[in-house]
Amino acid sequence: MTGFYHVCFVVPEIEAAIRDLGTAAGAEFREPKADRLGGWDYRITFTRGDPPHIELIEGPPGSPWDASAGARFDHLGFWTRSIEAGSRHLADQGFPTDFSGCPYGRPFAYHRMDSIGARVELVDLARQPAFLEAWNPGGAPMPPVEGAD
Repeated sequence: MTGFYHVCFVVPEIEAAIRDLGTAAGAEFREPKADRLGGWDYRITFTRGDPPHIELIEGPPGSPWDASAGARFDHLGFWTRSIEAGSRHLADQGFPTDFSGCPYGRPFAYHRMDSIGARVELVDLARQPAFLEAWNPGGAPMPPVEGAD
């Protein structure tokens, strides 16, 4: 399965999720980073090491990462050669855009996939060097998903 590089959970308390996944599975996470997208402040982290990664996001109510009803599996993340073409392809296949970061200057989009009760995230391959620098320094480049762009 090319292009797949992470699974994401949205959580109400990122430190608790880091602690629990560390205890239960030995997962090691990078230090969480605070960021802002649109009007939403959020915190994010990824597991250390090579993919596939586990991503945790703690977002406020009303945000794309709202966990006010409790932690949940949110999405599977894939690299794509073109966020525009990839998103158009998924929408044409019946997986509508649920949220796009593109209007905020972030080349990613979530697409609703009701059959799995979650979303699929496409992230533009141009963003990969910044991802590797921040979350997996020295990590090897990852291939894009095939057929979705």
